[in-house]
Amino acid sequence: MKKTRRAGKVGVLLINLGTPDGTDYWSMRAYLKEFLSDRRVIETNRFAWWFILNGPILLLRPFSSGAAYRSIWNKQCDESPLRTITRAQAEKLSDAFKGNKKIAVDWAMRYGAPSLKSRIEALAAQGCERILLFALYPQYAAATTATAYDKAFEALGAMRRQPAIRTVPPYHDDPVYIAALAASLKREVSKLEWKPEVILASFHGLPVEYTDKGDPYRDHCAGTARALREKLGWSEDFLRLTFQSRFGRAEWLQPYTDKAVEALARQGVKNLVIVTPGFVADCVETLEEIALENGDIFRGAGGENFAAIPCLNDSAEGMKVIQAVVERELKGWV
Repeated sequence: MKKTRRAGKVGVLLINLGTPDGTDYWSMRAYLKEFLSDRRVIETNRFAWWFILNGPILLLRPFSSGAAYRSIWNKQCDESPLRTITRAQAEKLSDAFKGNKKIAVDWAMRYGAPSLKSRIEALAAQGCERILLFALYPQYAAATTATAYDKAFEALGAMRRQPAIRTVPPYHDDPVYIAALAASLKREVSKLEWKPEVILASFHGLPVEYTDKGDPYRDHCAGTARALREKLGWSEDFLRLTFQSRFGRAEWLQPYTDKAVEALARQGVKNLVIVTPGFVADCVETLEEIALENGDIFRGAGGENFAAIPCLNDSAEGMKVIQAVVERELKGWV
């Protein structure tokens, strides 16, 4: 009787956006050049953009970006918090599957190190014949989710012996994800010595043009905010949807977080909380832009008490979400 061949190992690759290797000018310049050269991120005319990118942006922006990263840098590990947290998420997920020798877990960045190519090759070298690619974005956008998978497919295209591949779909309204957000938000708010009058759910922005072309990102963000309100029993006036981190002169998704923060303070709101449900791990956009910059905007416009809620990160709630999504997508493979 012919024996059935046993399948090889299964790899799980967690993918986050990326991080510079350091806060110095040249490290920031290299990171920004890779990031802002991505055609999924910048869809403008390539000829015109080349001159803009290689002129004023890469000449000046490394200074301001380096300063922002320095304000939140993990000095103990000499790396960005995003790298620290993503590594911890991969390690904890690996621990959760330690009873199953067929599963190997790793992590990579779309921009910077460790590269997707290096980690896909590393998983294949461990005997992984199948790999689940998990871009850590609950809400789909071509500029985040799609470009991560594009880069992975580019690496696969150079491999003679390709592993089989699955990709994780958006999970913006997944009950486990919404429950984790709700539990974390309630707990963190309960720690405050004051009660928020308004909570902003701030998501990374996107040019309106991209959503007009069919990107579902705006609908996914609205779906997350709506599900979170329903889970907590809060009104739309109390938990409001905003968008941060706009870049350039084009119109981006509105309302803008910084403008909303300033307007609320000028309207007499004294106690404000911001939560960032679209970020799976704290990074420069949450720790510097929201916690520091928007906190200063709020207090400067007359507000008094401000709090930025930590991302789910590698907390028990955050890991429950990541593990639940992975287990669901691995069905039939392990």
